[in-house]
Amino acid sequence: MKSLFEQLLLGCFTEQLKIPPYKPSSLVCSLQPPDFKEAFGLFDRVGDSQVAFSQVADIMRALGQNPTNKEVKKILGDPSADDMANKRLNFEGFLPMLKLVDSAQKGTYDDYVEGLRVFDKEGNGTVMGAELRIVLSTLGEKMSEPEIDALMQGQEDENGSVHYEAFVKHIMSI
Repeated sequence: MKSLFEQLLLGCFTEQLKIPPYKPSSLVCSLQPPDFKEAFGLFDRVGDSQVAFSQVADIMRALGQNPTNKEVKKILGDPSADDMANKRLNFEGFLPMLKLVDSAQKGTYDDYVEGLRVFDKEGNGTVMGAELRIVLSTLGEKMSEPEIDALMQGQEDENGSVHYEAFVKHIMSI
């Protein structure tokens, strides 16, 4: 089993690339509440056993979840930007939120493949890399150019096409 530090690092890396883990709840299932509290405590920068609202999504991702920013804001009660920066949350308030995110329906391999199949104009199992880059930067949780470059590295063939089934397997294995 990976150390808590490795799990947190992996969670931060996954969030940075906005890549959903293959088994979204596997990490949460393998950790016990004392581990959750330890992970939560690593984000406490003030020493008052609380974290800023703006850190809640990062903590959830460090624990293997992949909530969208919109989902986290909804769970937090749609706080203002000022509240996100200044309001704080204790562990007892965080745990039910984590359980709520963990119980939410997650996308499967087939869901992602089906979503990309829409862009397969020739029906040959590929999508144009340029088109995929546009989709990643404009739809849903928009990704930045560096995030897209990191995600797409080594995925395009000599014609600029991406084999989307292999692409989804690659993303889900990270």
